[in-house]
Amino acid sequence: MKNPIIRIHVRDLGVMTAELYPDKAPKTVENFVGLVKSGFYSGLIFHRVIAGFMIQGGGYDEAFEDKDAPAIRGEFRANGFAQNDLKHTRGVLSMARTMAPNSAGSQFFIMHANAPHLDGAYAAFGKVVSGIEAVDEIAAIPTDYSDRPKIAVRMKKVYII
Repeated sequence: MKNPIIRIHVRDLGVMTAELYPDKAPKTVENFVGLVKSGFYSGLIFHRVIAGFMIQGGGYDEAFEDKDAPAIRGEFRANGFAQNDLKHTRGVLSMARTMAPNSAGSQFFIMHANAPHLDGAYAAFGKVVSGIEAVDEIAAIPTDYSDRPKIAVRMKKVYII
């Protein structure tokens, strides 16, 4: 499989283009691409924003109603998946999960800054190749005590190019 390229249009804040790496996390990329193709992410929000760390989305709409997909196996070193050596550097996409290693479904995060403590513990699967400024714009939005942006940061459209 060649590396899929996705585009994320964020309402009022810009456009990000990311390359996905199926050689690092094949099932993760397959799951993410399937969700993108189905239109799953279009209209969802980035619901957790921590400047200097990451922005997280893919699980809630603007009314903060939960939207999730079935969980998949976590493709990261600490879960016995050695081939994923992608580092959590600025712009890297990775799957969010609970403490359970195989709980990632649809939520993902994009690194605003390097976070080496996540390396090998989360399934990194892609990287922003253009439009990192949109990540910076999102990270600059004021948040509440639970890291939720005070204004809705909506993914207007997410698609494969």
